[in-house]
Amino acid sequence: MKRGKRYQDSVKLVEKQKLYDAEEAVELTLQTSKAKFDETIEISARLGVDPRHADQQVRGTVVLPNGTGKNVRVLVVAKGDAEKAAQDAGADYVGVDFLDKIQKENWFDFDVMITTPDMMGQVGRLGRVLGPKGLMPNPKSGTVTTDVAKAVEEVKSGKVEYRVDKTAICHVIIGKASFGKEKIMENLNTLMEAIVKAKPAAAKGTYIKSLVISSTMGPGIKLNAQKFM
Repeated sequence: MKRGKRYQDSVKLVEKQKLYDAEEAVELTLQTSKAKFDETIEISARLGVDPRHADQQVRGTVVLPNGTGKNVRVLVVAKGDAEKAAQDAGADYVGVDFLDKIQKENWFDFDVMITTPDMMGQVGRLGRVLGPKGLMPNPKSGTVTTDVAKAVEEVKSGKVEYRVDKTAICHVIIGKASFGKEKIMENLNTLMEAIVKAKPAAAKGTYIKSLVISSTMGPGIKLNAQKFM
């Protein structure tokens, strides 16, 4: 794959085998973020767990102090008082009718779905289409709740989910290049504190095997993961 000149120039600034301290890595990530748009900053953490085992799953949510910089579109599937609470809290889409829209029109113009426990029977029928897209509500991520207003407010204010994939890696957005070093560092520290706390008792050996930070168009920069343990 041929890379552009900006990327090639950025790569020259990064020592491939070096494990950078967090502050230096964040500075370098911002320095190599040279696109004409506001690049997203992401962390990829490879964990020493086996996701095939239920007792080694790593999954949770955390509210980043400075948000993600992304306008998150929220769909709330609820009835009655919960429906009104969701509207008042600023949900982008509210109502049970959106389930039909998803099923019949293949509509997915939202980033997060929140629902109440009593609606999970209907929502669950769409598991085959919602699941693969990571949109299925789940009590563990706070998206199945009786307090939909609080859930909407948390998502809108910067709540993110971290979850190991099949290869035991968590990919999490921690902000935009325009945030600057200080805000990115605050978000990074908050996220890593949550991931460390979520270490399963069944996980043996090194928990954080590798940690890489990158911008949308920039190279991956390796961090000294053990500084977070």
